[in-house]
Amino acid sequence: MAATATEPGDRIVVGYDGSTSAKKALEWAANQADVTGALLEVITTWTWPTSYGAPLSLPEDFDPAASAQAILDEAAQYLKERFAGVRVRFDNLEGPAAPALVKASEGASLLVVGSRGHGEFVGMLLGSVSEHCVAHAQCPVLVLRTG
Repeated sequence: MAATATEPGDRIVVGYDGSTSAKKALEWAANQADVTGALLEVITTWTWPTSYGAPLSLPEDFDPAASAQAILDEAAQYLKERFAGVRVRFDNLEGPAAPALVKASEGASLLVVGSRGHGEFVGMLLGSVSEHCVAHAQCPVLVLRTG
């Protein structure tokens, strides 16, 4: 299920982390790719936890890249079952989600992301991937909220 787009703008990027809102975003983006014939690029990201000076106690088998790949495998299975005709590329990237999605938006026709809806106050404290994408993406952005 991998392909490459032949022309700029024939690509829909979707951020996927396995959350309910990301599943909605994936379904919407896959429907749109099916209708338009665009390549669907499904992106998940991962980072090593930071401790800010305190020692971290991580399990010996801790592997964030493998966990992210399992999330992509779940998306691949879903797309195979529901959208077999859609051309798809999967990217498992190290680093924060927002900058990776903004970078992927270059040359894309659309960026689709979910919003977990933490609210304004929590968004100020934690930052918001969807808000960052809306402000910085190089293409139109669709944000799907849960609920």
